[in-house]
Order: sequence, then structure tokens, then C-alpha cells
Amino acid sequence: MKIKHTLQGFLESEKSGGLVLIVCTLVSLLLANSSIGQHYLDIWEFHLGVHSFADWINDGLMAVFFLLVGLELVQEVQEGELSSVRTAMLPLSAALGGMLVPAAIYMYFNYGLDTQSGFGIPMATDIAFALGVLSLLGKRVPLSLKIFLTALAVIDDLGAIIVIAIFYTSDLTWINLGIALGIFALLLSLNKVFNVRNFVPYVIGGILMWFFMLHSGVHATIAGVLLAITIPLKKGDRTCLSQKMQNALHYPVAFFILPLFALANTAIMIEGNWDDSIGEPYTLGIIFGLILGKPIGITLFSFLSVKSRLCKLPAGMKWKELLGAGMLGGIGFTMSIFITLLAFSDAHHINESKLMIMLASLVSGIIGFTWLNFMLKKERD
Repeated sequence: MKIKHTLQGFLESEKSGGLVLIVCTLVSLLLANSSIGQHYLDIWEFHLGVHSFADWINDGLMAVFFLLVGLELVQEVQEGELSSVRTAMLPLSAALGGMLVPAAIYMYFNYGLDTQSGFGIPMATDIAFALGVLSLLGKRVPLSLKIFLTALAVIDDLGAIIVIAIFYTSDLTWINLGIALGIFALLLSLNKVFNVRNFVPYVIGGILMWFFMLHSGVHATIAGVLLAITIPLKKGDRTCLSQKMQNALHYPVAFFILPLFALANTAIMIEGNWDDSIGEPYTLGIIFGLILGKPIGITLFSFLSVKSRLCKLPAGMKWKELLGAGMLGGIGFTMSIFITLLAFSDAHHINESKLMIMLASLVSGIIGFTWLNFMLKKERD
């Protein structure tokens, strides 16, 4: 029942949130390529202080998104699908395969090139889109498959966070990093030692930690994840601070922060010869990594973990359904675009990568939906 409750929290916001993201993406692309295209692009480059509007979204508001991801991850570890080794092994193995195989495919095309830093792009799965597409299949989808995809996507996000922290960190300013980690330790002690349950000191400390993390060389959004670890969570208590924060953040993140991120980062002027870049190593790595690497990695590693008896396939779920979930795992979008911004500095590489991410995510979503629609319909008949 706890799993079901946690899952419902995702589905309530993620299903409709995914549709909002699609609309925002289409609107942004249309505006960027209309007669007012340049004026629209200038909005995101408008500077508020030393940072552009787009930077405030990517470095500031996305930290709140990472806070929500961190809160959900901590809850899953405490009382959800990841609370025991036995139940966690299948989505953990699947997520590992879903990250390693796409990264390997990308590196096959890009090793030794200046674009090899983009290996993290096809490793990501977009929770909102993946669950949104799955929800379109209605009640035919087994609960076990929804739980599996949810846990897979959460672990995938954790993997993306680790990749960002390790591989996409610039030169460190140790003083600022030390202060940020010191604030993290202080907030953790407020929870574990002094049993503080008021949200105010955590919010103030989180903002300060974000500020020093921003100026440390480690990406500022990591502060959101660290803050989530410090928030009080009581197992089985739906009135604890962590649960209250999740409830408060779900809708603002799904219907404000992520749509703003989509609008700002899909404002791309599509040139007439945009399809010429499809043959480039980095675009091939993204396309094949997401469309092929994700389902192959997720299914293969799941199969190996079950056959080695590390875990078992959940009741009510079949291998062909797991393969369909793997196909939906190829919907990268939010996290993939976010990593693109960290991996590349060249505007051409960034724009073309974003287009390929959208193209590959669209193809993955269509293939995954079609496969599951056929398989689940056949089973029902």
C-alpha cells in the first residue's frame, strides 16, 4: 500500500505534467521559428543581475526539481521499492544497464573526439514523459509494471545526479565547497541530533548551501539533492516534513518549473539543413543510445539479474512488458537536455543535441506505446 501511495503521488502530477511539457516544447519551437523568433530567444538571454533568465532557470529553479527528486528517492529507500535489497535489485540492475549500455554506444561513436563529453546525455530517463505515456494505456497496465518503471526512473535520476557531480564539475573552489558541505552537515545535525521539524531553518540553510555550491565549481543543483537528504522523514508518517514538502512541490515542479525549463531550452531556431547533422558522431550516439541502448540495457541487465537469482520478476509482469518499459526508458528529454548544457559549450552542438534528444524521445515514446498497447491488448483478449 505504501508503494501504491508513493506511486500515486508521481502519477497525479507526472501524467498531466508530461502533457504540459509536450505543449511547452511545441510552443517554444513554433515561437523560435516564427517571425518573432529572435525576440523570443532574447527573452531567455535577458540578464537579471550577472545571470541570464535561462541561467536562473537551469541553475536556480532546477535545484528545486532536484530537491523533489531527492525527497522521492530518500522515501523510496526508506519505505518504497528500494527499501530492501531483494525488491531493489531488479530496478537497480535495469537502471544500471539503462545507463551503461547507452553510454557505451555513445562512446563507440565519439571516443577520442571533442564530443565524447556528451556520454551522459543518453543515460537519462524523463520520469514525467515515461509515466505520462504509460498512463495513456489506462488500467491495462499491471501495477507491478508501473512500480518498476517508477523505481527505474528514480534510480536513473540518482545515476544522472552522480554523473553530473563527478564528470560535469568544473575547477573546484575548495573554500566555497567546504562551506556548502559544512551547511549540509549542520542541517543534517538539526534533523538527526536536535530533532528540528520546522521547515524554516532547512529552507534558509538550503538557499545558503545552493549559493556556495553555485560558486564552488560543483553544479548548483546538487545542493537540492543534499538538502533532500537532511529533511526529516518518518517511516509511515504522511505528516512528516519530507512528505509535506513533496506534496507542496509536486505541482509547482510539474506545472511551473519543468514547463519553464522546456520553454527556455527548446527555443531552437531550426535551420533548413538541420537533418545534415544526423550523421554526426554525437547525434548518432544520442539517437542510438536512447532508442536502442536504453531498451537493450534495461532488458539485458534485468534478465541477467533474474537468471543469476539476485531477484525475481514481480508477480503480474512479463518479460515483453519489461521490454516495453525499457523502450519508454529511451525518453530522455529533461535530464538529457540538462546534461547537454553541461557537456557542451558549442552552441551548434547544444542545439543539434537538443533536436536529436527530442527526436529520439519521440521515437522511443511511440515505439514503447505501440509495443505495450499491442502486447497488453493481446493479453486482455
